[in-house]
Amino acid sequence: MKLITSRDNAQYKELKQLATSSQVRRKSGRTLLDGVHLCQAFFQHIGEPEMCIVSESATTDHEVNALIAQCEQRAVLCISLPDNLYQTVSQVENGVGILFLIATPTPMLPAHITETSVALDNLQDPGNLGSILRSAAAAGVKNVFCSSGTVLAWSPKVMRAGMGAHFLLNIYENVDLAKVLKDGKVPILATSSHTTRTIYQSDLSDSVIWLFGHEGQGVSDELMSLATETVTIPQQAAIESLNVAASAAICFFEQVRQQLNTASSINSQ
Repeated sequence: MKLITSRDNAQYKELKQLATSSQVRRKSGRTLLDGVHLCQAFFQHIGEPEMCIVSESATTDHEVNALIAQCEQRAVLCISLPDNLYQTVSQVENGVGILFLIATPTPMLPAHITETSVALDNLQDPGNLGSILRSAAAAGVKNVFCSSGTVLAWSPKVMRAGMGAHFLLNIYENVDLAKVLKDGKVPILATSSHTTRTIYQSDLSDSVIWLFGHEGQGVSDELMSLATETVTIPQQAAIESLNVAASAAICFFEQVRQQLNTASSINSQ
């Protein structure tokens, strides 16, 4: 375990930049996982990190020590910071005190979309994106395509909201959504308040591309014109609209429900 106590240390300065600047994270292709849960999920689904960073006070925690041991077994550099230095790197108040430095996963963009996927057009809120990723992973969706205007999927706030879902998904960022959607081999469904066909009337037994947009402006006109079908989620008139993350969850799990019913019908024949 390497101890760093100086604010002038080059490694500490680099960690601080990664923690506080999305531009630095994008440019370097690296990010920080904050907290025991995310670090455990990364080890379980991906592998070892580039670096493990812990606060001095966290070295008495059983779960933190288990992660440190795993890192040291795989020759991962482990760094200890005094609590005051660690707190300027961590984005979590009153956290347990462990961070992983990782290379941001960059899966190769498929030539054609052939399975249920999510396309996100200029989504801005980190909490919404993290919730959508979590719902997608829970519903068995594997691919998420994010436009260049969408918030960075591997930012600390999005990862905390995703609760480990990132490691179960293929997340594609800075995507030309128009091209991806045109090249797709499955129908494109977008939610809209300007249609009467409900999601419960749509046939979701096969793969689709779910298209969601900006929290205020929705999906752009260009992308909406590519939708195979627009659907609405019935709701009380007193509520103007559902949050995009809530809408996405409803869509994903209505598809799960229909596919389970289809499988049950086939098995009973």
